[in-house]
Amino acid sequence: MATPDFILALRKKIGSDPLWLSGVTAVVIRDDEVLLAKRSDNGTWTAVTGIIDPGEQPADAAAREVLEETGIVAVPERLAMVHVTDPVVYDNGDQTQYLDLVFRCAWHSGVPHPADGENIAIEWFPLDDLPAMSDDMCRRIAAAVSGEPAAQYVFSQSLPGGA
Repeated sequence: MATPDFILALRKKIGSDPLWLSGVTAVVIRDDEVLLAKRSDNGTWTAVTGIIDPGEQPADAAAREVLEETGIVAVPERLAMVHVTDPVVYDNGDQTQYLDLVFRCAWHSGVPHPADGENIAIEWFPLDDLPAMSDDMCRRIAAAVSGEPAAQYVFSQSLPGGA
């Protein structure tokens, strides 16, 4: 499903005005490989991303998006990063921006395939030989594969008190 029904209902009321949404990035790891999807809308490689449904737990959303898009069962292991994406303007003029929660997920079962039409390819890539991706997506994957036990928080400016 490309656009959730609740967003379509909101768009009927607000048109293409900016819409603040919560999203997830699921970085699925299997041994020394990461699962990536080649998007059907722009042909770029990314980790699995998606929108959190109203009332849905973020980790559940990460696992759901992986299953819906790739046919893979993945288990969220930890929150790896919290950040805000750059504003997005879609081809139809809709404007959004996302609070994105990046989860490191472990592969549990399944053979990857484009399961819902949002992607044209789903493949495992060695972590040391990734395809070309945006800097933002590379940061998300790096946060997920880092050995840090706590999530990374992205700051756009210095903290009060000079920190």
